[in-house]
Amino acid sequence: MGGMTVMAASGRTAFREHTAAVLLCSTGSSQLVAASTVVPLRPGRLRTWLTRRILGSRAPLGPVTPLARRILKYGTMGPGSAPHMVDACARIVHGCPRKVRHSWSHVLDLLDLDHGVRALHVPTAVVVGTADRLTPPVQGRALCEALPRCTGFTELPGIGHMTPVEAPELVTGKIRELVTTHIQVVTEESA
Repeated sequence: MGGMTVMAASGRTAFREHTAAVLLCSTGSSQLVAASTVVPLRPGRLRTWLTRRILGSRAPLGPVTPLARRILKYGTMGPGSAPHMVDACARIVHGCPRKVRHSWSHVLDLLDLDHGVRALHVPTAVVVGTADRLTPPVQGRALCEALPRCTGFTELPGIGHMTPVEAPELVTGKIRELVTTHIQVVTEESA
């Protein structure tokens, strides 16, 4: 939800004064439920309706079973994700209270931050996994087209929605690249 928070805050004076660059990972600004490919059907009303019901379910998740791991891996991670990464994701998702999950599903369904993308006037890089079913690459491409200062679009082959968990070195590398390029270090000698 960090990328969405950044897009929502992009027009605020404090954000503009304190932000040198942004990395948007596995995110989108609008039409999130309709674009999701978690339900393996063609785009349309039925897929959107089913996705809305799955994401907005009030059902308790219960214990992390092998079946729960498989379902979670399918929906949120790439097919080659290591078991320890799937376990980390399961702990995150299963640790989220049911009421919070349900409330966020409504936020995601109605979210429209397109104005925030257009107001994001700092250098911004976009990273997405090619196997991301929650915010597929089409979402990242749309961000790049709308960003005033897009510095690059990176698709990570075989990576799902959990890019920082699945490809931490690649995500960290993008952060280092943004820091090196867009943040000036002030030393005592140069001050």
